[in-house]
Amino acid sequence: MQTVWALDEVTLLNPPAEALPDQLLDVLYSCDEPATVRLDCVVSFETGGTSTLLLRQWSCIPGDPEVRTVRLNLPDWLVYRDDGVVSDSDWVLSCILRASLRSGGDAVTAQDVAALQPRPFFSRPVRRWQRCVDWGLQMLETSRQLLLKQCPVEQETVQLLSWIYASTGENFGVTRTLEPFGSEALEFLRAKDVASPWCTFTLWMFVTKHCEERLCGVFYHIDSYNDYSTPALFLKQSGQLHIQLTGASEESSAFLSPFKIPLRQWCRLSVTLQGRTASVSMLCLDGEQRTEEKTEHTCKHDVVLDDTDGYFVIGGGSYVKGVEGYFGPVQYFRSRAPPLSSLEAVLPRVIESVNLTGWLHTCQDFRQQMSVRLSGYSLRARRRTESGSKPLHPPDGDKITGIFTEGSQLAVVPGVCPDVLHEWLEQESRPPLQCEQWESAAPLRRPAATLAKSLAFKYGGRPVGLPALGRALYSLSLRRLSRAGGSGPVRRTLPLLLQAGCLADSRALYTSSVLLGTGLGVHRQPWKSWLLALLAAQSDHRLALLHLGHLHQQGLRGLPSDPDLAYAYYANVAKQTTLDRHNHTAQQTFVEAVYLNDDEDLNLQTSEDHHIFQWLKLQARQGATEAERTIARMLFWGQQGVSPNIQEAVRHYRRGAVQWKDPASMYDYGIVLLQGHGVEQDVPKAVMFLKKAMEQGFVPAINALAWYYEQHEQDYERAVQLWEQADVLGSPEAALNLGVMYSRGLYPGKLSSQYMAYKYYLKSAERGHIRGAVQLADIWITGIPGLVRRRPSDAVLWSRWAAEHNGYLGSVLRRALDSYLKNHMFSSLLHYLMAAEAGFAAAQFNVAFLCEEKMDGILDPGYASRCMWRFYNLTIQSGNPNTYAFIKLGDLLYEGSEDRRSDLLSAAHMYAEAARRNDPQGWFNLGLLVQEGFRLPLSVLAELGLSDLYLADSTLLLTALYKRCRDLEDSESYLPCSMALFSVYLQSFQRDYSAADKLSMAVAVVAGPAAFLLVLGALRGRLLSG
Repeated sequence: MQTVWALDEVTLLNPPAEALPDQLLDVLYSCDEPATVRLDCVVSFETGGTSTLLLRQWSCIPGDPEVRTVRLNLPDWLVYRDDGVVSDSDWVLSCILRASLRSGGDAVTAQDVAALQPRPFFSRPVRRWQRCVDWGLQMLETSRQLLLKQCPVEQETVQLLSWIYASTGENFGVTRTLEPFGSEALEFLRAKDVASPWCTFTLWMFVTKHCEERLCGVFYHIDSYNDYSTPALFLKQSGQLHIQLTGASEESSAFLSPFKIPLRQWCRLSVTLQGRTASVSMLCLDGEQRTEEKTEHTCKHDVVLDDTDGYFVIGGGSYVKGVEGYFGPVQYFRSRAPPLSSLEAVLPRVIESVNLTGWLHTCQDFRQQMSVRLSGYSLRARRRTESGSKPLHPPDGDKITGIFTEGSQLAVVPGVCPDVLHEWLEQESRPPLQCEQWESAAPLRRPAATLAKSLAFKYGGRPVGLPALGRALYSLSLRRLSRAGGSGPVRRTLPLLLQAGCLADSRALYTSSVLLGTGLGVHRQPWKSWLLALLAAQSDHRLALLHLGHLHQQGLRGLPSDPDLAYAYYANVAKQTTLDRHNHTAQQTFVEAVYLNDDEDLNLQTSEDHHIFQWLKLQARQGATEAERTIARMLFWGQQGVSPNIQEAVRHYRRGAVQWKDPASMYDYGIVLLQGHGVEQDVPKAVMFLKKAMEQGFVPAINALAWYYEQHEQDYERAVQLWEQADVLGSPEAALNLGVMYSRGLYPGKLSSQYMAYKYYLKSAERGHIRGAVQLADIWITGIPGLVRRRPSDAVLWSRWAAEHNGYLGSVLRRALDSYLKNHMFSSLLHYLMAAEAGFAAAQFNVAFLCEEKMDGILDPGYASRCMWRFYNLTIQSGNPNTYAFIKLGDLLYEGSEDRRSDLLSAAHMYAEAARRNDPQGWFNLGLLVQEGFRLPLSVLAELGLSDLYLADSTLLLTALYKRCRDLEDSESYLPCSMALFSVYLQSFQRDYSAADKLSMAVAVVAGPAAFLLVLGALRGRLLSG
């Protein structure tokens, strides 16, 4: 290198390539006048910030060029690992060494730069400290968290849906929200790309029916202003995809896919956004057949996607109905667009395991066979009828007898066009065969074929649809199971249920799912059970929807807990519950949580011929208004074992209103007149009775009159005035309606306010109103930006509470209880299992109780034991568990089983939970554990407020436990608890006497406590349970 005298120059002679500690650097420099040489490190971070660090500086004297060797004192956070003393750094994007020559005024006259590559964190050395560190830092250095440093978990690839969602084609779907990245660097990059997204969405879907609306929801983004945002995918009636992209300044564009989504095939849709370009592709797999389509669209405006703003929806929502079918796994690559070739072109494991297409192909074959038989038998029956021959009636026997009864709901499908078989049989040149080939059937399908023949001849040759055959098969199957004395017939009946399910009977699908999921009489098949539940739920079966919601809320059967997915199912049933209660039918029954160990509740069950019901009727005729209301309520809702009879209930409402002038009856009669339930609608008459009830101060009548003014006269001021009056008096309906007025912008003198509506919905729900709970949950699942945070777990709790008031669930519970009262134990178990699998706590308890108490000789002992363990365990996880379940689980843990060892510690915790709920049996059993030598742990004693007795003598602890048991003022527990306490006193008295005194009192004292102990040991878990 040539040196020039008096030039301002600075050069880095050997700059390092990487940022390492203790490196030497040679710097060549010269100056024409006195100056300063400065060595800096300029660091740029992923977040967009920069930092200039001064490393060294020295003076430059004019003269010949000089070379100075300096040691690079780079900051510790740039060259070392985080060790508790050295702090962690932000993500470093680049690092530059800069040498500069600065003269007066800090003017740079010369400089040289070199890039310095930061090393990855795990490639950096750990600093070896040469100074003493205090004890606290030594402890930090030995901490496992510092020795095993891990990168923070970031959801760059988000699983928006991991399992299968059954979409009914209604306004229900899975809602998802995304949080900003925890890493400042990733969040900076995400925010920077909002106006130029570079990402991919993939979604699996199975469409069972073409969209009947203008658009059906597939996957879309709703922003914080409740507008559609990028991306929004909808299915049109034509089967094409409608894709909508949103830009800044309310710009948006939409385009249609040139391809159509096929029916009954699993297809993967992929949407890739790369700046202004959107690519949409479809891959459909049907056995060995594979179909691929792709289209691309470039927008004229920038595409905006802020994935943390608002929420995403899979399926239906508040603004659009969803696709009818099933959604599989949904993935979102937040900051990259992987090539489609890198994505596996195979069905996800969850879809392959469920095998939906296999079921549908099998059902298609069965449906074709049954369709041919129905057509053939109908033609033969019609010919017999036209020829004047006597119709052939169904033969007697178990296969057919009793299926054409109430509940079968058999229906003839009119207008069915004759198929090729009809035309072929009707050819006069072709005589009918004596035994046509289409009549032959496989052994498992013969009952269905026989039933098809019976239906055809029953209706004289009129066309009979496959759904009617499915309903008849279900009725036959349920009849067989109800008559069963054990689980043996289940295996023989299951094929009939599956066949009924193939013929679109959702009740049969759900019943089959329960049997295969619980293993009652058949081998457990969890995947097939889930498949059948999905099929039933997609058909809008209430209990199947409850079942899937329960599975995803609790995370049962290997499924992860997913509140958003659980809410999609619960919200469906909750909404239908509000509609069902306004369109009440005889197929619905009031939901009653009757526990089979509660004799008081069981004794209240009655029927139209029962002495309790007859006594109430007598009281009602004599003017007892409470009895009149009770009878009307029992008949209207089907409560306490009485069959629903709406017309008869209305007559009791009328008598209470007209004859007895009872304000509650006036209100009830006014409501049925207003809505036309069981009586011809008469609005003026309804208003008259409601006004009379209001004049007597009956608060619900105030709310009903306000509803009349709002709905019939559109007098919003009068309506709101009455609702405000009723709200002050605690009316849940009034709070709900005021919320609706705020939500719709109809509140006089007030602007539309979703937040004010939310406050009224919350008030209504807390007062116990079902629709208020539904509206509250609907807000909590999405939140109100800036006002109400999103609370999906709470939304699930409220929607589940509302859903469990559904009348169809009540009907199943009623059949279970009626069977129990008639001593049909297997039928009772079957129906309680249906409700228990739907997550209803009382049914779960009753299943365990039946398995424990009433199934000797009916169930396999191993199954009964597993049943008790499972359902008592589920019971204690409910919101308000029956304390008996804690006692029984404690007993099971105490006794152990073939595959479980005795666990006294867990048993003590179960008994303590029962004791905390004021169950005397809990206190009693804890005392028995102590008497057997078990030392209660401090945690148990602390729960009971007895921690001060942890080190005390066992006599003091026993005295405290048995006193608590005795002092609960329970008539059944007083005697055994008093006996146990007396036994403790006797033993204490015995120890305090000398040996001579013991000898003289041997007969009076020694035998007494021994007898008490023998008796008390036998009373565990039985004496106080009644």
